[in-house]
Amino acid sequence: MALTDFVLALKDNPYFGAGFGLVGVGTALALARKGAQLGLVAFRRYYMITLEVPGRDRSYSWLLSWLAQRGSRTQHLSVETSYLQHESGRVTTKFDFVPSPGNHFIWYQGRWIRVERVREKQMIDLQTGTPWESVTFTALGTDRSIFSSILEEARELALKQQEGKTVMYTAMGSEWRPFGHPRRRRPLKSVVLDEGLAERIIQDIREFINNPKWYSDRGIPYRRGYLLYGPPGCGKSSFITALAGELEHSICLLSLTDSSLSDDRLNHLLSVAPQQSLVLLEDVDAAFLSRDLSTENPAKYQGLGRLTFSGLLNALDGVASTEARIVFMTTNYVNRLDPALIRPGRVDLKEYVGYCSQWQLSQMFQRFYPGETASVAESFAEQALSAQCQLSPAQVQGHFMLFKNDPVGAVKHAKALGVTSLQSIQTNKYHSQYQSLPLIHFPTSI
Repeated sequence: MALTDFVLALKDNPYFGAGFGLVGVGTALALARKGAQLGLVAFRRYYMITLEVPGRDRSYSWLLSWLAQRGSRTQHLSVETSYLQHESGRVTTKFDFVPSPGNHFIWYQGRWIRVERVREKQMIDLQTGTPWESVTFTALGTDRSIFSSILEEARELALKQQEGKTVMYTAMGSEWRPFGHPRRRRPLKSVVLDEGLAERIIQDIREFINNPKWYSDRGIPYRRGYLLYGPPGCGKSSFITALAGELEHSICLLSLTDSSLSDDRLNHLLSVAPQQSLVLLEDVDAAFLSRDLSTENPAKYQGLGRLTFSGLLNALDGVASTEARIVFMTTNYVNRLDPALIRPGRVDLKEYVGYCSQWQLSQMFQRFYPGETASVAESFAEQALSAQCQLSPAQVQGHFMLFKNDPVGAVKHAKALGVTSLQSIQTNKYHSQYQSLPLIHFPTSI
């Protein structure tokens, strides 16, 4: 009876009723908040799709350029500075504004897409020193094709910006990074090699690119190696640059004398080389000599870094070597290379790029002076070779640069090209105007 009276007393107590009501309201609000959180999580899981692109992914720079066009209405911006090379070779600076770190919204294909760009200030890329970044796209629905469409548009935009240009890559740590700004493609006809040489290389590399099934059907590794050897200044590197432009490939520059290059890193770099690229190893003789010498004196002849000769061989043609790869090697001293390095399978085509022949001199003259006849070009070639000397294309091009608008002068001094230096020709050219002046004799004393 006493308990019943106590309950009735609490029921009639206004303070207790108000407190019980507050507890009920608080509990209801807490349950509603928890339910909203669970509902939001379920909604995001089943009715929203998210794409995260880390800063080290190759498509990250493509997406930033794409956002520069799509995110034109945002007021929170970051600047991306790039360089634009014109047909004349002049380079101008270009500024692109992209959404800064934070949340942004863009309208794409009838949907609102939330774009979150995150920059981790506590994490940096040890190779470049830049903060770690990522960008996240969030859209309603579960159809992931919208992200495929965005990535494809970003890729097409990047290819359009690089159209007509050759991209140079250099090794940065364990990945390839663009080196400088894209260069205007060099016409293949601007590099004149000996008769038939360029055509042989182009035909061979096109047959390789167009016939991957032929290799797979016969169980042959789908990779190709080329060695261009000869004296310096004869156009080896220039031809490779022009060839990359002709094939619409990029160039990956790799120095074997890099002190940080190891066997594993070389193998990894060759395996992750960008698609449609030529891997260029210049002056391979500077890194290694013969295998016998490297055995006698490992400190001197086994490379300047941690890269070993066997590691180079295995990377080019070993069990772990990658396929669908084109490697060009150049050297000025082919006799210094170990036969194992240039055997078939590692080097499939060897071509000598040497001093100018008469046909080559004639073609270079006509390229430089298109208004002149073939007979004038032949006359220049005959006179240039009359001194029984060896002329490199670089030396001949320097001669043409001296007589830019004077083909008659280029022919007139062709014999002197092989006898005297260009400096002496230039001195004679600029001082010949004073030879016809009368000599003035000054008295020895006044």
